[in-house]
Amino acid sequence: MAGSDITIHGPDGDFSAYQTGEGPAVIVLQEIFGVNAVMRELCDDYAAQGFTAICPDLFWRIKPGIQITDKTEEEWKQAFDLFSQFDVDAGIKDVAATIAQVRQSGAPKVGAVGYCLGGQLAYLTACRTDADACVGYYCVNIQTLLSEASSISHPLMLHIAGQDEFVPPEAQTQIMDALSEHGLVTIHHYAERDHAFARPGGAHYHAEDANLANARSINFLNDKLK
Repeated sequence: MAGSDITIHGPDGDFSAYQTGEGPAVIVLQEIFGVNAVMRELCDDYAAQGFTAICPDLFWRIKPGIQITDKTEEEWKQAFDLFSQFDVDAGIKDVAATIAQVRQSGAPKVGAVGYCLGGQLAYLTACRTDADACVGYYCVNIQTLLSEASSISHPLMLHIAGQDEFVPPEAQTQIMDALSEHGLVTIHHYAERDHAFARPGGAHYHAEDANLANARSINFLNDKLK
């Protein structure tokens, strides 16, 4: 399903987003490679499942229009440089602005799903916005943000990779210990998987567990948003 770029009017300026599909809205939160072909294809996949999918360009404050891949060392270096410059708090303001604009356009419910950096943002979206449901895949650094969990007021699902090179075992334990008893949080742990196991074509892609995680996410979003 072909999508198009739209403009989001944020509190600090306008930025672009890729949008496709019809139905309840899902804000798709990017990895560290920008709104690239992988993110656009994910949006198309959510559209095929009956959602309006919107992927905002959250790197716009650094440089608008970033679309790189995970295929070369130079691009990985650029991605980590972008990650180091990224202002998470400003990014969440942009996510909130995207949610608000989508609600104003008439979407009955709005959720969010994020990957890697976007997974962290999905967790914070659950903590800091009025999103109706959020999903985070292999979220980075949320063990440093667990004090915000008390603000979660809508359902949140997390997919944790047991062999995640960017989320060490002690961080995973902190996350699961802190959130497993939270009545609105569902955690799925994939003991043998590494970071980005659900990214098609990625070095750690695992089709079986990616399909399992994605089915869980779709069922969750169908239940909470439709």
